[in-house]
Amino acid sequence: MFTSTQLSTMLNLQNGMNIKVNPAWLTAGYGYLRAAMIEAVEGIEHHGWKWWKAQHKDLPQLQMELVDIWHFALSHIIIEFNGDIHQSALVIAEQLAQQRSTLTFDAKTYHFAEQGILDNLELMTGLCAAKRFDVSLFMTIVAQAEMDASELYRQYVGKNVLNFFRQDHGYKAGTYQKLWQGREDNEHLVEVLASLDMGAPDYSDLVYSGLLARYPR
Repeated sequence: MFTSTQLSTMLNLQNGMNIKVNPAWLTAGYGYLRAAMIEAVEGIEHHGWKWWKAQHKDLPQLQMELVDIWHFALSHIIIEFNGDIHQSALVIAEQLAQQRSTLTFDAKTYHFAEQGILDNLELMTGLCAAKRFDVSLFMTIVAQAEMDASELYRQYVGKNVLNFFRQDHGYKAGTYQKLWQGREDNEHLVEVLASLDMGAPDYSDLVYSGLLARYPR
């Protein structure tokens, strides 16, 4: 599971990005769980569920949707604790330590450890629509999508830092260069992430510095 440093890093990054969008984001009333619900539905689409036609599971895209859901879930949790990052991290850690495998929703108990990924994505969609998020259910889905906590952390930090980097270098103004030496910034990000130690306490700063070193001046 996540280390305390990883949880703190992700929550602080999420808070920082939200402040960049709107300094008053905690009280803005944004529908973070609505956004998570939409991403969950898109995850179902990327997995494939239609029995009347041939479909191919797009695992990388499904994983990307889960990373996006985690962005929105962290935002929701921070709001629940009035911006207290430390308390938010403690609650997430406590929920994960319980290793719970069931939940009750609309008077029905679901054994999500025994369900397939499609049923669990559908369950998460319903919970989000009801303004609820279950960390244990989400991490079960993450495992079913062939990721672990370390990989979720790696992809989350990478995407968050890249978003920061884009904003800092003119993304909103339209002056940001997405192609560096003939390759997209996402490709450079993959190489930067592969070169770094995820356990470093300043991991997110190292990712940013790695991108900066490659960005055309």
